[in-house]
Amino acid sequence: MSGAPVGKVYFIGAGPGDPELITVKGRRLIEEADLILYTDSLVNPEVLRGVKPGARIEKSAGMTLEEILEMMIGAARRGERVARVHTGDPAVFGAVMEQAAELEAAGVPWEIVPGVSSAFAAAAVLGAELTVPEVTQTVILTRAEGRTPVPDGEKLTALARHRCSLALFLSAGLIDRVQEALKAAGWGPEVPVAAVYKATWPDEVIVRSTLGRIAEDMRDAGIRSHAVILAGPALDPGLRRPGGPRSKLYDKTFAHRYRRAVKGPGTAGGEEP
Repeated sequence: MSGAPVGKVYFIGAGPGDPELITVKGRRLIEEADLILYTDSLVNPEVLRGVKPGARIEKSAGMTLEEILEMMIGAARRGERVARVHTGDPAVFGAVMEQAAELEAAGVPWEIVPGVSSAFAAAAVLGAELTVPEVTQTVILTRAEGRTPVPDGEKLTALARHRCSLALFLSAGLIDRVQEALKAAGWGPEVPVAAVYKATWPDEVIVRSTLGRIAEDMRDAGIRSHAVILAGPALDPGLRRPGGPRSKLYDKTFAHRYRRAVKGPGTAGGEEP
């Protein structure tokens, strides 16, 4: 085996559920892979269509980290290409670093291929923009504290005091705590909150609500897991109206390197500094 070529492991973001919401590169690497390990509890198996003859497909939901690593390292040392397929985008709650650290220690090359996060898929199905001018320009991706603690300074109440858009992962079963934390941060009961169960899947469920009612509405809908919770003033559907908040990007009075401003009464028409 000395001098034999070492294969490579690709951590591939499969997207939120819709099999068309995977990158062209991600799909190509799955089709070329010799070994495919996918998180079967979350990843739509339709993204595995088109694998090459003889490719081995393994479900990882029931495996331990050690079992997954043994399989990946063994395949790579045989010179094989490995597709480690994660839900959404591997950079967000993907448990990638603990795998990558062991691959590096074993001398196995690896690469991350980004995917569409379920947070942004949820925003898409809601028809929402999370960074609305004059409302908020910040999005916080986080989770409620449960069995897994959060670092000091990242308690949900502290983060919510920014009054920006919040995208909460792994928190559907903790919605009562979420509600209490946002109220403690000074959010009123009328602030828009939505929960999207399995965004972009055929059995997707959308709950549009408010902070005052979200826990009750999610229970009524039977949502306890596999949901992203989005909260904040940017979710207000009333913002989607003619004459509502606008960015400067397409404002005729705002100049930049690609467009001259239209001068008018009270407008300078100069270039952006």
